[in-house]
Amino acid sequence: MAGVSGCIKYSMFIFNFLFWLCGILILALAIWIRVSTDSQEILSSGHAGANPDVAVNILIAVGAVIMVLGFLGCCGAMKESRCMLLLFFIGLLLILLLQVAAGILGATFRSEYDRILNETVYENVKYLSSTEESAKPIQEALQEFQGKFKCCGLVNGAADWGSNFQQFSKSCECPKMPDDSCTNYDGKYVYKQPCISFLKDFIAKNIIIVIGIAFGLAVVEILGLVFSMVLYCQIGNK
Repeated sequence: MAGVSGCIKYSMFIFNFLFWLCGILILALAIWIRVSTDSQEILSSGHAGANPDVAVNILIAVGAVIMVLGFLGCCGAMKESRCMLLLFFIGLLLILLLQVAAGILGATFRSEYDRILNETVYENVKYLSSTEESAKPIQEALQEFQGKFKCCGLVNGAADWGSNFQQFSKSCECPKMPDDSCTNYDGKYVYKQPCISFLKDFIAKNIIIVIGIAFGLAVVEILGLVFSMVLYCQIGNK
């Protein structure tokens, strides 16, 4: 009977150790995106489907599962446990299938997502001129967003702030030497560009990061499936 190839065994161990590290990296990156984005508050009162953090939350879950699978694969390889390797294979295959399904759904409903995002942003404009306590998180989040991206308001520029403009105008204001990107509004030079385009770009960049990670991960997962099945068969033939 053929024995277990030491090369395959240790390759499987190294692969799964790297896979486990990938899980940590994905988890850390997803958490960083999750806690650092101002878009969460800006979009939080609208349609849940428009919130980019939904994808990030899924990525957090995937990262955690990958860490568990990586550990399982390492143990299965070193202990030559067919049970662990089979569990690893099934778990990895399920993740890969879910990624493919998510990618297909994402591509299919791209236009729908854009529509929901637009509706959410336009709906949330009303919170900028509101004096209610519930509107403050969105107002504060947009203030930070304005200062970071040098824009003002969500859709219609400074006018979106309504009677709250003077209170929240500081992050909208241009430098002492305003240029073509600025305009005079209510006695102050503020940025002309509304934040909706920057918000969309910001979300798109986060989505690109998620897609890039998912694509790279899919390649690694396919290699993991091959390694685990080869080792599984070799252990069975001992």
